[in-house]
Amino acid sequence: MWNFPLLPDQASTFAGRVDGLYFFLVALTAFFTVMISLMVAFMAIRYRESNTKVNRDNPLPENPTMEAVWIGVPLVIVLVIFFWGVNIYFAIARPPANAVDMYVTGKQWMWKIQHPTGQREINEIHVAVGQPVRLTMISQDVIHSFYVPAFRVKQDVLPGRYSQLWFEPTKPGIYHLFCAEFCGTKHSGMIGRVVVMESADYERWLAGGSSNGGSLGQTMADAGAQIFEAQGCITCHKMDDASRAPILKGLYGKSVALNGGETVIADEQYIRESILRSGAKIVAGYGPIMPVYQNRISEDELMQLVSYIKSLGGPATGTPAATPSAAPASETKGTPAAAKPAQNVNEPSRNK
Repeated sequence: MWNFPLLPDQASTFAGRVDGLYFFLVALTAFFTVMISLMVAFMAIRYRESNTKVNRDNPLPENPTMEAVWIGVPLVIVLVIFFWGVNIYFAIARPPANAVDMYVTGKQWMWKIQHPTGQREINEIHVAVGQPVRLTMISQDVIHSFYVPAFRVKQDVLPGRYSQLWFEPTKPGIYHLFCAEFCGTKHSGMIGRVVVMESADYERWLAGGSSNGGSLGQTMADAGAQIFEAQGCITCHKMDDASRAPILKGLYGKSVALNGGETVIADEQYIRESILRSGAKIVAGYGPIMPVYQNRISEDELMQLVSYIKSLGGPATGTPAATPSAAPASETKGTPAAAKPAQNVNEPSRNK
């Protein structure tokens, strides 16, 4: 009857660290609230109008010791809070290299999840205990917010832009998933769950396929390779110097030189943009020949194309690379993705 926990379970590697900072702030607030309240009460009683026994002379105009304490103590407290918070922030913002990549699409009013091995889920994510997971997320409509209280993670999910979040579960169980941003009339129904399983159970679940009707046997990279070929991207994005468009092999995570002298990092957002708006960022040495794919392919297909391009190699990505056969066409900002004719994508320029 009285089982009403004030806090959810601590079920991720940094849940305890977040709670530690939270309880420190609560204790600090309580301490100063009590101290100031007692001082106000003491002063009000001691210096009440009817008390004629107290010395009411003006205080000394200067008190260096009091001034030093008044400045030094709050400064130290604020610096402790700052560095403590920064340390936690960087831990949450930097996924490890061995994190498994999963892709999440938010829409009114559900969460759609794609596993790198091909499984798809709706309002449910199966993960293995002790395995870091990195989520690349986007919204199809309005702003949502992906929130798992037990993991102490929350990240806004925006339309037109990828956002990322990672966590490492520490104990098996089923944990609530919420949308923490008001997103319409059925916002309260945009809920789900994260199912954390032992490694052996998770492997059996993967072997059994998707719990929400997803296809078996085709990874996201394989699906992206099929889209890449179906859209004719391979016509221009070849794997040799004869390519009319940037070579995509090894592109992901690299610095890309653009026309105009700028450089960008070929991350997920760059690839997505180069597919949708191919002329936004054109790779140095190439012309604007790739068509745009805005409103021509879905977010799910975009994520599959991004997964395929990542599988072609580059700096450590956190998910084992698949080995598709062709490279995708450029994306919005000059990065390869799905496109028929070759286009400018953000890739290192080739020597002429």
